[in-house]
Amino acid sequence: MKVRIGIGLGQTAVTTDDLAEVLRAIDAHDLDSLWMSEILTSPGPDPLVALASAAQLHPGRRLGATIVLPGRNPVRLAKSLATLDRLSGGRLLLTFVPGLPHGVESEAVGVPVGERGAVMDEVLPKLRRWWAGEEVDGVRVLPRPVQEPLEPWLAGLAPASLRRCGRVADGWLGAFCTVREAVAARDAINAAADAAGREIDPEHFGMSIGYAVTPPDDAQLAAIATRTRGRDVDPADVVPVGPAEVRRVLEGFIEQGFSKFVLRPTRPSVDGWDAELGALAEAVGALQT
Repeated sequence: MKVRIGIGLGQTAVTTDDLAEVLRAIDAHDLDSLWMSEILTSPGPDPLVALASAAQLHPGRRLGATIVLPGRNPVRLAKSLATLDRLSGGRLLLTFVPGLPHGVESEAVGVPVGERGAVMDEVLPKLRRWWAGEEVDGVRVLPRPVQEPLEPWLAGLAPASLRRCGRVADGWLGAFCTVREAVAARDAINAAADAAGREIDPEHFGMSIGYAVTPPDDAQLAAIATRTRGRDVDPADVVPVGPAEVRRVLEGFIEQGFSKFVLRPTRPSVDGWDAELGALAEAVGALQT
């Protein structure tokens, strides 16, 4: 099992200097990849634009994008992602999400929550066909990605999301869930894949884990509660505090066969990325195999 640990920048504003600094730190401490997530109403950058810049700043590391799929023009999305994969030399990692279901962000997505699953069911097969060079709806998309195939993963814990992952995706990147919940999610995904005559690589299951340097304040605890509403979840299990707790949480997932991880700071780095990622790597780097 190949355990890989990437770093996500969260939703803070970043400059070109920030990107260069974190990429140097990722390289110096032998971490796997840089990830950018999309929340339209946050100060964080557009992940496709930022990762295109990162691809030129540091040609060696893999680049991960967590992209809101509903609300985008499918042809434009296929072309943008294929272009990014080509510009990065085939180093793009990709997870699609339906977008947050509440608040101003839900409005910004532009597709009602109840319709987003149907959009994903329709668009994902088209993306695969375009990237394979096929004509879909009278359109071919060029350039084609370097990776054959470019493999989309999905996220989400809702039963419909897990069934969709089994039917049409190549992997699953969970978030804000416990080991027990993640194992149950994997079982549901594999059952859906089996029913569809498919098989998902056992190493294509991972977790995106927000971590904190100091204990979360009341506002952060409320935000965690919003993401885990209706579930019996200890915040310490979904947002570990400090490198030692990050390692404890990772070890719990690794023991159950999960192997791909994205660690996301819940606050901007205070002491610089080299110091922050150095402390993380000292605690968890040896878990990579």
